Amino acid sequence: MQRTKSRTSLRGLVPWVVFAAVLLLLPVFFQGNSTAFTLLNVIGINIVFALSYNMLLGQGGMLSFGHAVFFGLGSYAAMHAMIAIDEASYAGEGFWAHVPVVGMPLVGMIAGGLVALVLGWPFCRRAGTAFAMITLGLGEMVAAAGQMFPSLFGGEAGIYGNRMVGPQWFGLELAQSSDVYWFIAFWTFAGVFAMWAFTRTPLGRMSNAVRDNPDRLQFIGYPPRNVRFMIFIAAGSFGGLAGGMAAVNYEIITPEALGLIPSGLALLMAAVGGLGVFYGPIVGAVVVTLMNSMLSDYTDASILYVGLVFLAIVMFAPRGLGGGIEQVRVAWRDGDLGRRLPGWLSGAVAVGLIIVGLVVLIELAFQATHGSDEFAHVFGVDFDAAGPWGWLTVVVLLVAGGLIKRATNKLREDQA
Repeated sequence: MQRTKSRTSLRGLVPWVVFAAVLLLLPVFFQGNSTAFTLLNVIGINIVFALSYNMLLGQGGMLSFGHAVFFGLGSYAAMHAMIAIDEASYAGEGFWAHVPVVGMPLVGMIAGGLVALVLGWPFCRRAGTAFAMITLGLGEMVAAAGQMFPSLFGGEAGIYGNRMVGPQWFGLELAQSSDVYWFIAFWTFAGVFAMWAFTRTPLGRMSNAVRDNPDRLQFIGYPPRNVRFMIFIAAGSFGGLAGGMAAVNYEIITPEALGLIPSGLALLMAAVGGLGVFYGPIVGAVVVTLMNSMLSDYTDASILYVGLVFLAIVMFAPRGLGGGIEQVRVAWRDGDLGRRLPGWLSGAVAVGLIIVGLVVLIELAFQATHGSDEFAHVFGVDFDAAGPWGWLTVVVLLVAGGLIKRATNKLREDQA
């Protein structure tokens, strides 16, 4: 029995060892590439942000359209703290003169938690659609306040700080994006581990209960409102942690960080990765960040493709990418992979054909608006938007994908 427990605990450490090893080895592969480090830093921030949102929706069943409030206010708190450190460094005395910039995520975490503490008690009285609408109003209200109080939020221009001030810990000057990477990597690992540990606590278990059956939770003596309130505080705290990381990385924060777009980004990353799996939002943060950063180099319709991926996930893979990985893992464990793999592969081919068809359609339509002599360059193939062959290709791809998808659904029904 003791040996079994020891093996189980060691097996549980493997993902964290791999995660730490990846964070340590990435600089080796991207040494001297400042663009890659910049992208890695954004991915780390988005991982923490997406996981904090998953605490609300994936674990607690609380759909929020205002989660960026905690991210943004955490960023503002960290930025004001950085300004205070800068001012104190000239005098060489005072509390802020001894505070390192590498601790700014903690400032953001405290700010996000306090805001959630104040707002959560009245907001968490409601659940479902009512809660979603309340958070939507909250996000718009705080974003508007960012424009109305320039002394605090800096107006449209925002406020900026300097991360190369104050005492330096661990030799981090934070001058280059490669230096900032180690800062981001540490807080990403710490934040992810803390949120995973939260899922193992009694409160983390009850968050799943309030998501699945709040009436039964009430019956056994745990008021759902109290559980939702504590989840709300935890999610706000970790959202503020991500905001503090962003303040140090970008050295500027504007009221746009408080609005609906960042909140929608958190929902997008969590949904694409998979809300039912802890590591799902991590996968979603990586995929969505790479798409936002790299697709613009290839097409002017990059934002449209992000929405297309979201629709494809919702329609064809509602459990997200992480849910698909879990299905394969469970089938492998149960020895059922050989029977189910053909259906999954044919389904993937069908979805791939539909996506390619939609990509060609979007590029043809987009290029057609710029003149009939323009060409749509898709996957290395040039399509003439003025000719019939490109549009015919779209029809063939969509019809083929639809037929294969229909056959795949019938095969799955027979297997069930």
